[in-house]
Amino acid sequence: MLAIMKLPELVQRTKISRSAVYAMIARNEFPRPVRLGRRAVGWRVEDVEAWIADRPVGGSWSEYK
Repeated sequence: MLAIMKLPELVQRTKISRSAVYAMIARNEFPRPVRLGRRAVGWRVEDVEAWIADRPVGGSWSEYK
């Protein structure tokens, strides 16, 4: 069965604001949601988990300069 995450859970899990999520989607930097109904969308949990796994691991900011 396909696990779906709604926006409040997505924001809590990723610590990224709603507006930032949609901005990243527009730049093709975040998984696109799937339509659940006329006015409802959700994200596949596996897509979000894969996106999180691809993020850099924390460290010194000097490494990214």
